[in-house]
Amino acid sequence: MKLDKKTLMESARERVIETISHNMYLYGVTPSIGRLYGTLFFNDKPMTLDEMKEELKMSKTSMSTSVRTLTDLNMVEKVWKKGIRKDLYEAKKDWYQIFIDFFSNEWRKVISLNVKAINQSMRELKTVLEEDLTIDEKETVLHDLEKFNYAIEYYKWLNQLFDYFESNQIFDLITKQEIEKELD
Repeated sequence: MKLDKKTLMESARERVIETISHNMYLYGVTPSIGRLYGTLFFNDKPMTLDEMKEELKMSKTSMSTSVRTLTDLNMVEKVWKKGIRKDLYEAKKDWYQIFIDFFSNEWRKVISLNVKAINQSMRELKTVLEEDLTIDEKETVLHDLEKFNYAIEYYKWLNQLFDYFESNQIFDLITKQEIEKELD
């Protein structure tokens, strides 16, 4: 039995939306929020909460919470259209920028916390070095300080990497695909 064109088109789109929804855990959100993003991504015009609710068969409260989450993640934006009083939302389609914004922000938080903990530990171990230590204790402290220095260097490198992302210099090394421009 051969499927008609419309069914094949819907099936192809649904498969990708489903995959997007399952992979959204990388952004710390549920599959239903991912499904909403996928739906907005494929919709060629902005949608109201009511339209989203109807399309996804979810409550308006759930839609509102999901849209707020996607807006906070900088994946969806509110848009204005003349003559329409209800809030309209559309998916941001620049996946490169979404990735950069989200992962740079998340990693910078992690880096900051880790560097703070390492610096505090290094200060404490340096004061321990001033104490009367056995040879084994001194070796352990010096060994740990080496590891802490290694970690600090790693976090400096990671910050530089995200500097490349945020300045878009990364695209001088790895170019964006030109089809991305056609989605706007």
